[in-house]
Amino acid sequence: MENWSNAKWCDVANLILGAILFFSPWIFGFDAGSTSGNAHIAGVVIAVLAIMALAAFAIWEEWLNLIVGIWTLVSPWLLGFHGTAMTVHVIIGAAVAILAAIELWMMSQNPPRLTTGR
Repeated sequence: MENWSNAKWCDVANLILGAILFFSPWIFGFDAGSTSGNAHIAGVVIAVLAIMALAAFAIWEEWLNLIVGIWTLVSPWLLGFHGTAMTVHVIIGAAVAILAAIELWMMSQNPPRLTTGR
């Protein structure tokens, strides 16, 4: 595990956040419908993108994670749900978007080598 970069830890955190979002309707008792559906779909997308990034990093995965994080953050206002569901979506969406932005920033500061050597 000593070869793991900070970006990998961000991906692990996103995987955990995606799982929490996916299971949040059962954990917090959300209403069925758009609230639960949004949590399930966004949670799966966040988790799958995190797994893909852990398996083989690609910059587009982080851009997609940023977009899904922002969607999750603003979806309570766009879909009209409130209470605990809103709080969970806002916190997880903000965390995912911030982690994706940090990874994008880290990659711009220290881009990966595209060649394998001589």
